[in-house]
This record gives sequence, C-alpha cells and structure tokens, in this order.
Amino acid sequence: MTTPATASNDTKPMPQVARGLEGIVAAATHIAEVDGEKGKLTLRGYDVSELSGKVTFEEVCYLLWYGKLPTQAALSSLQAEMSAARELPAPALAALRELAPSAEGMHILRMGASMLSIGDATVDSLDMEENRRRAARLQAQMPALVAHAYRLKQGQEIVHPKPEHSLAEGFLYMLEGTEPDPARVAGLNAYMVAVSEHGLNASTFAGRVIMGTDSDMVSALTGAVCALKGPKHGGVPGPVLKMLQEIGTPDNADAFIRNEMNSGRRIMGFGHRVYKVRDPRAELLSDAAEKMAQTTGDDSLLVLTKAVEETTVRVLAELKPGRDLYANVELFAALILHAVGVPSELFTPIFAIGRTSGWTAHMLEQIEDGRLIRPSAIYVGPRDLKFTAVDQRV
Repeated sequence: MTTPATASNDTKPMPQVARGLEGIVAAATHIAEVDGEKGKLTLRGYDVSELSGKVTFEEVCYLLWYGKLPTQAALSSLQAEMSAARELPAPALAALRELAPSAEGMHILRMGASMLSIGDATVDSLDMEENRRRAARLQAQMPALVAHAYRLKQGQEIVHPKPEHSLAEGFLYMLEGTEPDPARVAGLNAYMVAVSEHGLNASTFAGRVIMGTDSDMVSALTGAVCALKGPKHGGVPGPVLKMLQEIGTPDNADAFIRNEMNSGRRIMGFGHRVYKVRDPRAELLSDAAEKMAQTTGDDSLLVLTKAVEETTVRVLAELKPGRDLYANVELFAALILHAVGVPSELFTPIFAIGRTSGWTAHMLEQIEDGRLIRPSAIYVGPRDLKFTAVDQRV
C-alpha cells in the first residue's frame, strides 16, 4: 500500500511511501515464486505440490542451494556432509548449558544461532562453494540447537545425534532420546518441506539485507531468526493450537468464531499478506496430517481443524465480505506439529529449522548479486528550528 508522505515545509511534491515496502520489487530471484492470486508456490521451477510427499527435506535443501534436484550420489554426499556437521562446537554447548535455564524458545535460538561461527576459520569468506558448505552445516546444526536447549531447560541431559538419522529423524531423537516412530518422522519431514522457502518474506529479507553488506552467513542467519520471532511473522502456530483446544469440538466452532470476531480479535491461522486464496501449504500439511491419522488411527484434531476452517471461511465471508481471508500455513502447521508430538513452545523454533534452507539459499543468491540493499526514506519532520539554551526551553 502506497500513501503520500506528510507534507513538508517546502513546496516540492512528496513522493509516495510504500508502507511495509508493499508492492515494491526488491530482488530478482531464481529461488521461489509466491503467486498470491492463484495460491501457488513454486520452488526452483517445481510447484510445491509436485514435491510434497515425494522428496525428503534434504532433497529440498539441495534443490534450493544448487538449483536442481540431486542425483542419488549428490544426495548421499549431502546427507553425509550434514550428518558429520550436526555436533555443536564445544564452547557453544558449554554456553547453552549456562543460558538454557534462563531463556527459552526463540530467545535461546537467537543466542545459539550467533554461536555457530565458533570454529569456522573462514566464516567471513564470500566464496560460493564455501558458503554452500556453510549452509549445509548451519542447516544440520539448527535442530541440535533447538533440541539441546529444550532438554537443558527441562533439566535433562543432552542427547547427541546419530550419524544414520535423517534431519527430521535426528531432531526427534535428540529431543526425546528414543528412536522416533516413522509416521512422526514423515509428518515432520512434510512440515519442513512445506515451510522450507516462501519468497522475500520479512525474515528472508532481513537475512538478505545483512548478507548484502558482505557480512557473514551466521550473522545473516541470526538476523533472520530475530525477524521470525515476531508474532506477525513466525509466532502464530502455538496460539492456533490453543484456539483449537479452546473450541474443543466442531459443534462449538461457529459460536467461538463469531464471538472472537464480534470482540475484535484476530482468528489465528487465517489471512495472509500475499495469498488471496487458500495457502497452498495448508493443503500439503492437511494431506500429511491425513496420512498420519491413517497410521495412528487418531483423526480427532484433523476433523476439528477442518471443521474450524470451513466454519471460519463461511463466517468471515458473511461478516467481512470481500476480504479474501482463508486458511494459511499456520492453521495446519499447528495440527501437524501437535500430531508429531512436539511441545507447542517449540513450534516457531521448528519453523526456523525448516526455513533455514530457504534463508541460506537467499543468502547465497545475495552473495552472487553483490549489491548493497539500501532503500530511501522521506523526511517528514520539522525544519529550520532554532537552538535555545537549556535554561530557556519549555
């Protein structure tokens, strides 16, 4: 949305200000296309629905970093590289032990992400191949940060990773200390594929801005984590689950939604800055939840979530016609992550694990671009003020 800036004291016309940079094209990218009108998400030329249920998260990482799906040899090489990189540096583990009792969630992840430069002698290098390897290392270490910090917060000992585990399997193993059920691993893999990349969103843009200064990938990753922490961006799946639990049964959905809207409160998991139709990632996660329910035999939360979606879309169309408010990824993210069995306070940190693949892909692209990102601002404050001594000010 562009709005004219407040008039200044001079007579020259004021330019339009794009609040929130809405409508501004700030990058030409090969990585992803988010089509809000059609409800379509494309990753490196593939509609995300073409990948869902067919690829591992590691394959999507390779696709985002290298621009193509890997051969079996390339995938095996990447898996081995990431497996070898999962252990955190000893000083970072020591710091986590000190910090985890006093911090949690995205706060501890922010601190932990900043420590991933420890032991990286070439962290400031802008060489592309070095940074592709760095992207793989950071992606491998993010699950360890989240799992280790959570266990330490609970007064439990760290569970070190196993080399044979996939990223999703390894995260659940490090979090719980037992071999996870394959259905849960499949559900988490589907979730991370769905959230791996989504264009020039706030956290991705933050990472590109930092990388555009010729800073380093660890600094850019830390900045992206900071941006994701905000509830307007990545902090909603937890409240979505709370909302679903408050509704309880499908019969309660209509009254609950109407009461929330009449009270002026936002309906969690609905509406999107870009999508004017149903978020395509919601469909992917709904399908993944269906598969999990068939395996576990428990579809109660899935049935409730679908009823809440149907009711909310109907009530929103009635009370806010023309607003184009539909389910976004967070509605079904809450469903799938709860079904996987991870604590709700880890929903946003797990989002960060999945999105690290897209963040680092954009950082690599920004290194290739080499352009400092430096938008302009229009001054709309007073002018020509005169100095007065401190004892004369009122």
